[in-house]
Amino acid sequence: MSILVTGGAGFIGSHVVDELIKDGQKVVVIDDLSGGFERNINEGANFIKGDIYDYELIKNIFTKNNIEYVFHLAAYAAEGLSHFIKRFNYNNNLIGSVNLINQSIIHKVKCFVFTSSIAVYGKNQLPMTEEIIPMPEDSYGIAKFAVEQELKISHDMFGLNYIIFRPHNVYGERQNIGDKYRNVIGIFMNQILQKKPLTIFGNGEQTRAFSYIGDVAPVIAKSIKVEKAYNEIFNVGADIPYSIKQLIEKVKNAMDSEPELRYLEPRNEVVHAYSSHEKVDRVFNIKTKTNLEDGIEKMAAWVKKYGSKKTKNFGEIEIEEKLPTIWKES
Repeated sequence: MSILVTGGAGFIGSHVVDELIKDGQKVVVIDDLSGGFERNINEGANFIKGDIYDYELIKNIFTKNNIEYVFHLAAYAAEGLSHFIKRFNYNNNLIGSVNLINQSIIHKVKCFVFTSSIAVYGKNQLPMTEEIIPMPEDSYGIAKFAVEQELKISHDMFGLNYIIFRPHNVYGERQNIGDKYRNVIGIFMNQILQKKPLTIFGNGEQTRAFSYIGDVAPVIAKSIKVEKAYNEIFNVGADIPYSIKQLIEKVKNAMDSEPELRYLEPRNEVVHAYSSHEKVDRVFNIKTKTNLEDGIEKMAAWVKKYGSKKTKNFGEIEIEEKLPTIWKES
């Protein structure tokens, strides 16, 4: 099969590529390297550096490579920052996705696998299930939900099959720990390596179910071979929620460190977010998952090996009002 993976140099995307290559598939990767790294790309894949917003490039990729399946993982997944980069968010996460959907329809792609997010749920009943009505509360979640809706109507209108995954708080090896706007476990580990205080928005009582990459990427990769998954939506990830304070204790233990804590003003975010996985566990026959301690130990070993990463400010802030002070710091 000829498979296109967008964001294949990134965190989740590169792990999905590994799984597909392991399965003997022919994989084309497109990534602009804005958040990923070329070292992450499996040497068995054909790598094209580029932006999914570049429609002519996308058209050429589909035409020249006879793409049969698409795994769309390219996104700038910073929920909190998305309030302040609305135009960038929608161009990258929505318009870029539409470019891929258009070509998938034209070239009769057999299935379009989309990595969405539980950000589509917003503040909602807990645990969040696939049946509840999404109510996104940030621009990132709105963009993701719009793509989900576009896939549904593209199936109804043109017969484009899709599979939608809503992962959440995924962590593990290859995560970009130098991105200070997203991925709290990576941020904490990078701060420890740099001997800086751990920064906590609000009181640290926010809860999330942190999901190890080894429990998420294989499910996404094998989905095109699971007939019952077609034209369905799945939450995917860990079941047990932890507070940020509880998370800090586990990160400290894995990193053998006792860092200072720096409490910041609360930011506008959903306080409690975790989802049900009964549907994905049943359809994909998932029996076991990595517990948080083991997953963090694995990530910590990788982080210690590769070292700290310099953080930099996002260069395209569109709205400065109410931007958290720490996001302005060098």
